[in-house]
Formats: sequence, C-alpha cells, structure tokens
Amino acid sequence: MDSTGKEREAVQLMAEAEKRVKGSHSFLRGLFGGNTRVEEACEMYTRAANMFKIAKNWSAAGNAFCQAAKLHMQLQSKHDSATSFVDAGNAYKKADPQEAINCLNAAIDIYTDMGRFTIAAKHHITIAEIYEAELVDIEKRVGLPGCGSSPEAVDCSSANKCLLKVAAYAAQLEQYQKAIEIYEQVGTNTMDNPLLKYSAKEYFFKAALCHFIVDELNAKLALEKYEEMFPAFTDSRECKLLKKLLEAHEEQNCEAYTEAVKEFDSISRLDQWLTTMLLRIKKSIQGEGDGDLK
Repeated sequence: MDSTGKEREAVQLMAEAEKRVKGSHSFLRGLFGGNTRVEEACEMYTRAANMFKIAKNWSAAGNAFCQAAKLHMQLQSKHDSATSFVDAGNAYKKADPQEAINCLNAAIDIYTDMGRFTIAAKHHITIAEIYEAELVDIEKRVGLPGCGSSPEAVDCSSANKCLLKVAAYAAQLEQYQKAIEIYEQVGTNTMDNPLLKYSAKEYFFKAALCHFIVDELNAKLALEKYEEMFPAFTDSRECKLLKKLLEAHEEQNCEAYTEAVKEFDSISRLDQWLTTMLLRIKKSIQGEGDGDLK
C-alpha cells in the first residue's frame, strides 16, 4: 500500500477510534465493557499514528499518539501514557517544535510522578536540543549573532531557562561536556547584560565544577579563561572557592577542601546540585570512600 493509501486507512482508524471512545461514555457501556472499548480505541489511535508516520504526515501522527496517551492515562496506565506522549513528541519534532515540547513535558510530568527521574532528565535534554535548533533558526532569520533585543529575544529567555535545567540534569547524569557547553553558552550570553551579568558568575562556577570532576588541569585552564572573559568573576566568592578547592585537591588535603566548602556554605547555602558536584570532586581526594562535606 502506498503512503496515500496508508493515510486513508489511518483516517478511517481515527474515526473508528473516536466512535469507540464516544460509545464508552454511554451509561450501559460504562457498566458493561466501557474500558474494553477505550483499550480498543487506544490500539486504533496507535496503529493510525504509525500509518501517518509511514505517510510522513508528522502532525497527524503526533495528534494520534497524543489521543492514545490521553486514553492510556484514563485507563490508569501511566507508563503507556508517557511512552505515547514521547512518541507524539518525536513525531511533532519534524513538524511543530512547540507541540513536541508540550508532549515531552507531559511525559516528563508522568515520569517524575512515577519517580523515574533519569528518564525524565533525558527528555529534558531532548527539549533543550529542540530549543537550540529553534534558536539557531531565529538567529538566522533576524540576523543576530546571539540573543539580542529583537521581539523574538523572549524565545532566548525561555530557551535559557530550559537549557540551564538541562545542564543541571546533564551534570547529574555525568554528561559533563554537555553541561559545560550550556553553562558557558548562557554565561557568555548574560555577562554583558547589565540586568543579568550577576548570574554569569554562577554559570561559570558551575561550568568549572563540571571541568573539575573530569580533570583538575581542565578546571584550572577553564578558570583562567573565565577570569579573562569576565573580569568581575575574579572577585566573586565562587572564584575564590574554586581556587581554594584546586589548591586542596592538588595537595590531596581533604580537611582544607572541607573547610573551604564549609566557609562558603556559611554565607551562601549550598543547594543539592552543588553539594552533589562538590562531593564528587572530594571523592577523588579520598579515593572511593563515600565522604561528606561536613
């Protein structure tokens, strides 16, 4: 069957699935076999989605997967619902990036609710990649070297928020290079903005920590680069802490490392992400011991 035939069959399946759903809502059907009809409709929507994919009708495929996802949720099948939302997102990626993001966010909410944080994080990374692709498009259209003052700069702000979330997840998943690239990119974009430059030191600090976990020398070179790019970074508490940590690490002095962290924490409370990264670095002083930062 050619793609046109597949598409026709998919449209028929969608119509049949819709009838099944409507039929399941009647009072008698609700008492006798309502769920069975919903399950049948789910299967039909999924089959239709796959036919639309063969026909390369990505929007229709995304919509069909979405319908299946909603019905799976109605049937209390969270895992199947999340899987269908991811399938919808992957289809929409080729036609409607914003809808792809909406579907992936729906999947993330379900996975988070189920405690499946690692898989949720991976889908956050996919969302960031969609944003990155869209930003490149925006920059080409408006002729900007980066985020500027165009009406579309608001998209940059949304993308930065998403990218920072992804950088945090990437680092937690030990994808340090990806995290470093994002933190450096956002840090560079914000350091010349009078309203945002205060945040740049935080992004360079986090990038340096990711470097540090991978390699001490990389961290030293990165620190020098960030100070040169952004002189205000040199006087920050974050930069001073990094220098103390590098010195303690070089000397394999666990006590000095812990003391530097405690001193920083007494003024600026460490969040969970920073605590995790600092512990990973500390373990390279202690060997494979668990350790803590107290």
